[in-house]
Amino acid sequence: MRRKLNIGFFFISFMLFLGPFINPALSEEAKKDSDLDEKVRKFLESHRDRWVDWNVPEVDGKVLYDLIIKHNYKKAVEIGTSTGHSAIWIAWALSKTGGKLITIEIDEGRYKEALANFMEAGLSDYIDARLADAHELVKELKGPFDFVFSDADKDWYKNYFIALAPKLEVGGCFTAHNASGGYSGIREFLEYVKSLPNFETTINRSRSAGISISYKKAEK
Repeated sequence: MRRKLNIGFFFISFMLFLGPFINPALSEEAKKDSDLDEKVRKFLESHRDRWVDWNVPEVDGKVLYDLIIKHNYKKAVEIGTSTGHSAIWIAWALSKTGGKLITIEIDEGRYKEALANFMEAGLSDYIDARLADAHELVKELKGPFDFVFSDADKDWYKNYFIALAPKLEVGGCFTAHNASGGYSGIREFLEYVKSLPNFETTINRSRSAGISISYKKAEK
């Protein structure tokens, strides 16, 4: 009994000894996270009414953020950056999970504006922004990934999914914007993904055009 007490006393004493060395590091990290949160919030607030040119509405940005936080996703791909609204929500979540986003935009003007927005929001370190044709680049991405958001040309959604599904980890999800819209490409994509036994698909019907969420349950 005395030996157990001695071991317990030694452990407590050792942790108290380490406290001054551990706590400053934890406090510094917490302050860094808090400062980033404040910077992102201020940026989003100041730009709330400026997101035009094919950006998602705020409500959908929050859906993407919550999905990443809930499942602790770390390896994300976005197809269709526009000027960066959705990427900011995704990267903000990834800053908390320790992840990073690859985002692809074909238009140079939108790409450059997105880069400036990422810098202003303080999220550049969490984003690998690429100026490229997603039709080609998506096929070349190595993976694995655990989160995908598609918001580019609707007629190509199915092709993007076919290219990335094998690189998606089990438990990961493929999300697509405008899932409630009447685009023929969206209908074809949804019919295809819902037919797959290893994916489970639902649609988040927010106040916008909706986001489809397809979880990968198994490899095949």
